[in-house]
Formats: sequence, C-alpha cells, structure tokens
Amino acid sequence: MIDDQGQPLSDRQAAYPGAFETAASWRDGLIGLVASLEPALRRRIGAISLDGTSGTLLRCDPLGSPLGAALPYHQACPKQLATCTTLVPPGSPAASASGSLARALELRHRQRGLGPGLLRHQADWLMGWLLGDWRWGEEGNNLKLGWDLIEGRWSETLSRQAWAHELPEVVASGTRLGALGANARAILDLEPGCLVVAGTTDANAAVLAANPQPGDGITVLGTTLVLKQFSPGPISGPGISCHRLGGRWLVGGASNAGGGVLRQFFSDQDLAELSRQINPDQPSGLQLRPLPRRGERFPIDDPDLEPLLGPRPVSDALFLQGLLEGLAAIERDGWQRLQALGAPPIGRVISLGGGAHNPQWRRIRERCLAVPVANRPKLSAAAGVAQLALRALQQEPGATMGGEPTAPAAQTP
Repeated sequence: MIDDQGQPLSDRQAAYPGAFETAASWRDGLIGLVASLEPALRRRIGAISLDGTSGTLLRCDPLGSPLGAALPYHQACPKQLATCTTLVPPGSPAASASGSLARALELRHRQRGLGPGLLRHQADWLMGWLLGDWRWGEEGNNLKLGWDLIEGRWSETLSRQAWAHELPEVVASGTRLGALGANARAILDLEPGCLVVAGTTDANAAVLAANPQPGDGITVLGTTLVLKQFSPGPISGPGISCHRLGGRWLVGGASNAGGGVLRQFFSDQDLAELSRQINPDQPSGLQLRPLPRRGERFPIDDPDLEPLLGPRPVSDALFLQGLLEGLAAIERDGWQRLQALGAPPIGRVISLGGGAHNPQWRRIRERCLAVPVANRPKLSAAAGVAQLALRALQQEPGATMGGEPTAPAAQTP
C-alpha cells in the first residue's frame, strides 16, 4: 500500500489459506491481506490493482463460480500442443505445451458437459471478483492464451472457434475498470467508489518496482526464475513473453526452476546456514539441472526435459552450491536466448525476490553471468502494481496509460 506520493504505507504478506489451485484460496488470501490493515488505512484506499501468476488458468461459469481447480503455471499439457499450433501463428507464446492456451484446451476437455464457461487467469479472476463482473482480462496475463499484443486482438483462427466467447475482453494494464462491486466492498470493508484498476503479471509488477535503467536486466528469484528486460522492439518465440509496459516493450521468460526446488531439500534456516559455508569463487564441480519436476518453459521450451539432481555429494553445503550454480546457468542461458532473439545485451542484473537475500548466490551468479549483480530484496511486486493503481487514480476517467505506470493504495494476492 502506498500513498498519493508513491511512498510506502504498509507492506503485508500472507500465505494462501488453502490449495494454490483453488480460486477460493486466492480470494480468501486477498480478503485476509486487506483485513490485516488497520481501519484507518483501509479508509484511505482509493484504488486497488492486482498482479498474479500469469500462467495459472481457471475456468469458471459466467457468474465467476469455478468449474473446477485451476491448472497452475508450471503444468504443461503436451497432448494439446498439436491443436495449439493450429490456433495461433508460429512463434506465438501460446504455441507451446507450457502456455495458457494448452491449459485452456485441457480444462475444456476435462470439464466438457459442465456448461458454458469463462477462461480466466489468476489476477483476472480476482479482478472479476472485485468488480462482480468477470468479463475482463488484462493483456499481459493473456499473451500465452493467444492474445496478439501487436495487432490488439485474439489470433484470427482462435477467434473463430465455437468456444471463443470464453475468452476475456482484453484491456491494457492500468485501465480504470470501475468501482468495487457491492459484495467485495462489503467483505473488504472499503470505501464506496474505490476503483478497480487492471493490473499486470507478477514479474511485470516487479519490474515496475525496480525502475530499471537502460542496460539493466531484472531477475526475480522466487519460486521460479523470471527474467525481464526492456527492448527496442518486440521479440517472439515459444516460452518468450513480450509485453508493452508504459509505452516500452518488455521481453523475458520464466523457467520452472527457481527457489521452489531448493525448498524440496532444505528449510529456510538450512539455506541460510549452508549458504554461509559456500565459497562462491570455488566451483563445486557439479553439473545439476535443478528443475522441480519434468518439463521446462524457458530458456528451453521442452515439456519432457528431466531434472538432473544427482549424484548428491555427502556435503549438504556442496550440494546446495551445485543447485545454485545450476540455477545461475539457467539464468545465463536465458539472457543469451533473449539476446539471440534480438534483445539488447545486459550490463547489469537487478535481483528481486526471496533469493536476493543470499549474498553467496549473488556472487555465484555474478561469476556465471559476467556482469554486476545488484540485490534488491526489499522491492516487491506489490509495490509495482500499487504504482499502476495510483497512476490510474490520478488520471481523468477514460484516460489511457501513456507514460510509465507509477502508483496507489493497492494490494496484490
């Protein structure tokens, strides 16, 4: 939550109260976050905007009730790949077994016979709950579902499908969509007239918070490893994301690897203690591929790529070092792939997320990437998406987001 000058007022975190795949857990997590604010702070909220895990897709009925569990961002649907390639152009981020379009086809297959539905990503479903109207979708969250950002429409073949009515009406990030619906306003105990503003993806929100300069790349070291950088023009390819943010092209990709695989082996306390035992300038000699499960999205788009987590050495510290080196290698390959597709070379990496607290990992990455690495662990995606809400709140109704999004009193799930 930030004030009308963009200064932080409150920064709260909470775990999902239920399974990640259930929309009720997303909603209850948001309710819990807002409820944790003191009443005086809640009275000050004039606009709210959300970021979410862009690949996590849900199918709900026209009134927003889920028709089943969501398919999470990391779940590939290789059986749907052949159909995906007939619905979108080659090179589209939706032409992948790891994209949202493949998950949409899988959801429709699993839920056939359940009646009409709507396909909504995590942040878009929550945005619908806030409004009491599930028609909208934010453009960045829908690129891997088949939205063509350059043309400003769904791909032609996709839009002719009998089920195309399940796709959202797409709006730009930062669009003012209206006031909170009566149900959400009563549950959240917010003021009448509080605006709902179209948000963005979690990684894009982190970029807004970091405010990168020319030549900077952004790496989000969370459960997954996400790379982002501004580019003079769009690039495309399987596993590649390409967004328009504040009038500039933002390109990148997200690996399935990340901090999540570390927690398969170590607690947070273990990670801190073992990291202190690592000499980051002395390579471990291990060659690990720290995927949490089979399948990768970026820098390699391969739903059958297997993890390589052994042989495990006797030393836990050495094993952790090998995992961190493996993650650094994936990050290096990711930056190289972006450059091969036309993105400019990076001269510095700004690190966000929980992994940015780890100085040994920073040094391992710096050695592997051969560029300076700056850790910014206190910057959050919530701060970035709050800037979107503030900018929209300060604009006249009907205005579009022309400059760099900056600002509101907002919360993210």
